[in-house]
Amino acid sequence: MGNASTRLPRSSPAEMGVSAAGLAAFLDELAEKRLELHSFMLLLRGNVVAEGWWAPYGEHLPHMMFSLSKSFTSTAIGIAIEEGRFGLHDPVLSFFPERADELAASPAFADNRDRLSRLTVRHLLTMASGHGVDTLPALMDRKDGDWVKAFLESPLVHEPGTAFVYNSGATYMLSAILQRATGEKLRDYLQQRLFAPLGIEGAAWDECPQGVTTGGWGLWTTTEAIAKFGRLYAQLGVWEGRRLVAEEWIREATSAQIDNGDASGSNTGNSDWQVGYGYQFWRCRYGAYRGDGAFGQYCIVFPEQDAVLAITSGVGDMQAVLDAVWAHVLPALNSVPTAGAKNAEADAQLAERLALLALQHPSAEGDSRAAARPEDKAYVFSANETGMRKLAFRFGADEAEVTIVNDRGEFSFRCGYDVWTAGSSRMWYNEPRLVAAGASWTDPHTLLLRIRAVETPFYAEARFTFGEDRVEVSGLDHLGGTGSPSPLRMSGVFADGVGLAQ
Repeated sequence: MGNASTRLPRSSPAEMGVSAAGLAAFLDELAEKRLELHSFMLLLRGNVVAEGWWAPYGEHLPHMMFSLSKSFTSTAIGIAIEEGRFGLHDPVLSFFPERADELAASPAFADNRDRLSRLTVRHLLTMASGHGVDTLPALMDRKDGDWVKAFLESPLVHEPGTAFVYNSGATYMLSAILQRATGEKLRDYLQQRLFAPLGIEGAAWDECPQGVTTGGWGLWTTTEAIAKFGRLYAQLGVWEGRRLVAEEWIREATSAQIDNGDASGSNTGNSDWQVGYGYQFWRCRYGAYRGDGAFGQYCIVFPEQDAVLAITSGVGDMQAVLDAVWAHVLPALNSVPTAGAKNAEADAQLAERLALLALQHPSAEGDSRAAARPEDKAYVFSANETGMRKLAFRFGADEAEVTIVNDRGEFSFRCGYDVWTAGSSRMWYNEPRLVAAGASWTDPHTLLLRIRAVETPFYAEARFTFGEDRVEVSGLDHLGGTGSPSPLRMSGVFADGVGLAQ
């Protein structure tokens, strides 16, 4: 994605006055705390001073953005308002008059009607829609796929504008409003107004059953795209001399528009989720602000330093990543590194380390060359909660091929013994998604398999222990490095001549 002409300029830490030792300390803390980052890119004054991808993740692979998508949606709303398509204080119901008529005729929504009539675009942007809980589950559960109606029918327990409640359904409604007002889907609307000017190619965005861009989640794009987006905001909406977003919108969107502190209305002092919320942007400690998404997708902007940090990851403790940023990256930006050979040596050491970043391959846990590999065989399983029906194995000198038949279909994975083997699969998604698979023999009869969906934070892991006529399977579905497993244990019985077709 992208080409040389659209890439951000690169500089060394020394050239930009950044401490390479401080960035190395950042990497040390990530490793020590087992925080599984997949990539990061640090910009200072528009120049990339450090970047890295943990193999098998890579520079040109898109990554799921989760709620970092919300900040892009906010940007589209700001552009549309600047174009005069609608106003910040326009009532939500004014975009869906047919829904207003339905609600007016329904006695069941009498209590909701007045508050709903006062719900505005700004309330959606600030997560102050009046709902007591996130409406996303109500949208997802809607059998007819009418997410707009599901949102409007959800009870408003607060007066709009008075209470912060994080609500992905509210961001979906912003996307639906944009589509109503412009006739364009959100991704298409941003293509010529944001993605093309920034040189962001191939950005994809999920849609609801009725063809509306999800808005609050579902964007897939690259690490450099995140960095460019942050740089646009650091430059207050100007890119290569052209204004893409109004400066006033940038300032409003990234300032605290509503209190999001604890129940007492105060910040506990060590949380970056209680410093204030703007228009789909979070305020941070230390004068920074960010867009972020589940499992550690970040676009952090440091206005005082004119810096941007883009991160993709698969972590459970998102605050721990930010704590590492404040402890090491921020001081590295503010430092005055020593000049001369010592400085150049630190840069070289950091560059070498960044080039070798990698997540642990299964070979680290076994000796694939010492295994007494079984013959190629297929196994059948009795009914089980995982939906597993059959397994088949083919063993080569450099890799194992594993074929899984479950309730969703038949899926094969080539798994390198010493390296990640690239492929694609529909096993977890409706569309083919890229995977990287590795395997190793942890003892002469036990095969460890790890499959990473390298456009996501997720990976699956299983151990297969082979007996004379059966295979024992134990496995975990992991969320990145969080160790949040969904265990499975079951046995498959060898069946001579079994085919894999369902």
